[in-house]
Amino acid sequence: MKLTISGYSTALFATWYLLEELGILMDAGDGLTAALLQKSRKINYVFISHADRDHLTGLLQLNQLNAREGFPVICYPRDSKSFPAMEEFLKKFDPNTTGVQWKAVAPGDEIWVKEDLVVVPIRNEHVTTDKNIIRSLSYKVMQVKQKVKPELAGLPASALKQIIMDKGKESTTMEVRTNLVGYSGDTPVADLQRWDQSGILIHEATFLASEGDVKMIAHKNKHSKLEEVMEMISQISVQQLILGHFSSRYSAEQIDRSIKDLCGKYAINIPVFRLLPGLTVKDILSGDPVNK
Repeated sequence: MKLTISGYSTALFATWYLLEELGILMDAGDGLTAALLQKSRKINYVFISHADRDHLTGLLQLNQLNAREGFPVICYPRDSKSFPAMEEFLKKFDPNTTGVQWKAVAPGDEIWVKEDLVVVPIRNEHVTTDKNIIRSLSYKVMQVKQKVKPELAGLPASALKQIIMDKGKESTTMEVRTNLVGYSGDTPVADLQRWDQSGILIHEATFLASEGDVKMIAHKNKHSKLEEVMEMISQISVQQLILGHFSSRYSAEQIDRSIKDLCGKYAINIPVFRLLPGLTVKDILSGDPVNK
């Protein structure tokens, strides 16, 4: 499936990504409706990774322009109290947004956005909490298909038809899920296999420096470093990589040079795209990868 992905992602300021054909918005930072204009009306589902303001303040204008009965559906980490407060405020501030659905989600939930498309929340490590408290999430967008069971694949059509008549169609098929898009949200790399077999992975890479060069503050939320992301990619199967959420302390030249150097170091040959600080990119995958 060809996807048109547009976005903006600068650490501290704003992050959002539109998966246009799917009607899905990942995070909702400031400025998204000004950049998307009428395309913002294609958004049916919004998946928020966490309650940092640079990931949610675009919801006010999005809902004002896009609210209708039952949509958009805004999914957020189950134990984040910011979203119920925001819902209550918006319903008072703008009664026209009362049709919007606010949905608390957690790992184990499945949000069906189309008959063959489900979004699965994944706990991540951005916010340090007890394991039962969910305040930060990543997401997988999975395409779901029914395929004939391998043991029945060689049977003639007449035989399959007979089995269906005798035992029902469900006895002949199995569900197959394909990870179309993985979205990390803000998080350090903790599980090297989490994004294996992703068609497209959108991953944050706030810092270019190694761990020793970045001052990490224990009580602050945690982010990825570019090298740990690229090392992870070298060990799993991902078809295309989009990097974002870079700190504005880095220049475009620093970012691109670091990506190219790490692609060489880890022998990464898949297309790698990036969102530079301060720039909105429309149809990211139609551009040239950094490592072409």
